Amino acid sequence: MQSHTVTGGGGIDLHVDEAGQADGQSILFIHGYTQSRLSWDRQMHSDLADDFRLVAMDDRGHGDSGKPRDAYDDSTLWAEDVQSVIETLDLDQPVLVGWSYGGLIVSDYLSEYGTGHVSGLNYVGAISKLGTEDALAVIGEDFTELVPGFESTDAEESVETLDTFVGRCVHGDLDPRDRYYLLGFNTAVPPYVRTGLHSRTVTHDDDLRAIDVPTLLTHGEEDTIVLPAAAEEHAGLIDTAETSWYPDTGHSPFWEAPERFNRELREFVEEV
Repeated sequence: MQSHTVTGGGGIDLHVDEAGQADGQSILFIHGYTQSRLSWDRQMHSDLADDFRLVAMDDRGHGDSGKPRDAYDDSTLWAEDVQSVIETLDLDQPVLVGWSYGGLIVSDYLSEYGTGHVSGLNYVGAISKLGTEDALAVIGEDFTELVPGFESTDAEESVETLDTFVGRCVHGDLDPRDRYYLLGFNTAVPPYVRTGLHSRTVTHDDDLRAIDVPTLLTHGEEDTIVLPAAAEEHAGLIDTAETSWYPDTGHSPFWEAPERFNRELREFVEEV
């Protein structure tokens, strides 16, 4: 595993991990709300590394990336973060994999740069809009009812909320070791960052309609964070999209069903 520091939008430092084959097809993993590059452990440390160049970034405000106070409401900055990773690491036509809020970041990227630098897209339990009634319609109450706790600066309330959230990101029970591992990097995100992420109003429907590269929509049938209706909406907007539904799976198919997820991602990347 190699680690890099990339200068993103507005001069922010972004932490990026890399594994796999330097000359393999690149896959850039972009995690979700209050998470970390470590969300992708079951991909970065899998047989995908035997054939592909795997890159996982910490989003701004998350993990070991910079955490400015107020740089979360500008789609251009999010897009520049992704493009900076692509350019700095010389990723050749990567496949972008965006989970949850990471789908919004991928959509931010498309709005600024289009599909010219990428060969394919994988939206995983993803959103592509925020701050409107339409956007809220595909977010489950299992998420929305936690928003006050996400933004709380009271340590006990914050940790309790994040612990509940981590549990709700899967269908069924987490192994205790996994639960506390995931909780650890969720708590590394300051409350002001989570507030900043909530405070955007953006819609990318037109950008999704313009997608002209292969697109895989991956969604758990039991997802109560980003409802399955989000994938159905994306399928209606993206002409190139194929949808893969995961039964008995919640918001984190790459963690809950990694063997299937990795197999399907491999097949998708090999075909783009």
